[in-house]
Amino acid sequence: MKKTPLDILRQYWGYDSFRPLQEDIIRSVLDGQDTLALMPTGGGKSICYQVPALCRKGICIVVSPLIALMKDQVENLQKRNIPAAAVYSGMHYRDIDRILDNCIYGNIKLLYLSPERLTTELARTRIQKMDVNLLAVDEAHCVSQWGYDFRPPYLQIAEVRELVPEVPILALTATATPEVVKDIQEKLAFRQENLLQKSFVRGNLSYSVLHEEDKLKKLLDILRRVGGSGIVYVRNRRRTKEIAGYLQRQGISADYYHAGLDAEERSQKQDAWMAGKKRVIISTNAFGMGIDKADVRVVAHMEMPDSLEAYFQEAGRAGRDGKKSYAVLLYNDTDRINLERQFELSFPELSEVRRIYRALGSYFQLAVGSGEGQAFDFEIVEFARNFQADIVLSYNCLKILEQAGWIVLTDAVFVPSSLMIKVSKDALYDYQLRHPKMDRLLKAILRTYQGAFNHPINLRESQLARFLKMPAATLRNALQKLASDGIVEYQPQKDTPQVIFIKERVDADNLLIDRNLYNFRKNRHYERIQAAIAYAETPVCRSQQLLAYFGETSAPKCGICDVCTGRTSTEVSSTEFERYKEKIKLLLKEEPLALEQIVESFAPNRQEQVLKALEYLLDEGFLGQQGGKLVWQGK
Repeated sequence: MKKTPLDILRQYWGYDSFRPLQEDIIRSVLDGQDTLALMPTGGGKSICYQVPALCRKGICIVVSPLIALMKDQVENLQKRNIPAAAVYSGMHYRDIDRILDNCIYGNIKLLYLSPERLTTELARTRIQKMDVNLLAVDEAHCVSQWGYDFRPPYLQIAEVRELVPEVPILALTATATPEVVKDIQEKLAFRQENLLQKSFVRGNLSYSVLHEEDKLKKLLDILRRVGGSGIVYVRNRRRTKEIAGYLQRQGISADYYHAGLDAEERSQKQDAWMAGKKRVIISTNAFGMGIDKADVRVVAHMEMPDSLEAYFQEAGRAGRDGKKSYAVLLYNDTDRINLERQFELSFPELSEVRRIYRALGSYFQLAVGSGEGQAFDFEIVEFARNFQADIVLSYNCLKILEQAGWIVLTDAVFVPSSLMIKVSKDALYDYQLRHPKMDRLLKAILRTYQGAFNHPINLRESQLARFLKMPAATLRNALQKLASDGIVEYQPQKDTPQVIFIKERVDADNLLIDRNLYNFRKNRHYERIQAAIAYAETPVCRSQQLLAYFGETSAPKCGICDVCTGRTSTEVSSTEFERYKEKIKLLLKEEPLALEQIVESFAPNRQEQVLKALEYLLDEGFLGQQGGKLVWQGK
């Protein structure tokens, strides 16, 4: 008997019902319709393609730019006994070849592909031989130059559709403005427009923008007032460690996380936070993709991200269990200045872009006319040092090259080491007798990992090193020695970003970058920054502002943000408030005063605003009461 989507959900996930909109999306896809699903972070997007993939014979191809997320999804599916695999940059050609073959002749149900891998000749040839039942495009906003994260390889997904013309496409994203929604459907060649959208309203989430000079003190105050798990986002790696240290000294269980840590350390920190062993994680935006922790009570931003799309996605990690939670942006005038300065740095002169492109070719020793489709491990710090280039400038030039379709710059990719024994059992035994120092290592590999004589096995180097009670570096040297002696084929593990050349290298003077498109993206980026600044500086219901940005223009006031609860007056600008706060502070430092005395110290036309400022200062603990008078108790 044919299984229904609900049967599949119960069998593999153990849920008795779908979340709102999931069933509508699944039904639309199973009816063969191209579908764009717009669901906020935490809405359960992956179920929308995983369930229909299992309802029908054949394989679902999932395009995703987030390698860490792809790997997590595959692991989670395999734990549920759902055959899944992923192909992404950094993998050995032999592994890619084997996985793609399994998708044709084996029982793989979901194949995750990074966009630049999807469009290779190898992938296209194999896809034509696969029995594809669905093409799912995650992070679908990446196809639009109107969006905040445009990735040129996404534009070629429409060409891949021609290889499987009868197969429906499901595009999914958590953040898309009305222009991006329209553009996604055009660029992915939808047969007809079909948008299924869940409202962006988060009724349990209180958004606040707090204008603070001493952000650390305010963060500490928030974490002491709001219990439960938290995420604090900062802009750079150094600050993650500094703030985690500060909170620890104040008695709050905190840790830090960023992409510069090695894979094992990132995994340990993430697991400790997920399990509640650490209460708060301080992170760059590297943290959070694919993290499904329902009981996050507070997400605090120490600086404004450069788009409301990014802010909404990160803030939306709070309160996924439906309970009251807080998304707090700590903001001051420096944030505006920094955002505008970063904007200038983000769009270097095209002469600089050409210089960095030329340096990139030299760095990888690529001849003009070569390199198309090749991937290289890439350490930007080492690259910038070699060419005496500024790191921020180098990074921004690389992003311009990526958006112009010349290269792809991936996130750090952890690829475990692989090993295969090349000699016969007799030859291996003979080698062990002649090299007694290698005997223990080889025995440990043969005992721990099955099949090393028949196919490459993935080694967990740190685990093996601990078992053998030897430093990881000593283990790697021993494995390299086995490889140089011709006993094994060994690919060391790696955890570095990669640069992939999408096109062959050209002479930098002939590097074509469409100036009109460059200016278009620059203007769009500026508009996004201005929208983010306006959100922080406009005392209008925060939820209404966010919803209007994403096209929901008639939403009612939320009633729970800082503006709705009166903590930010619609009549008091941040500059005026700071002025009132300073004067009130000076007055109360001299002596405690009654409320009326403070108000009367200001001009009559200012008194209503001063009352609002006093309400806020009381609410936030800057003022206390003593014998019917107000006292200053803030810094």
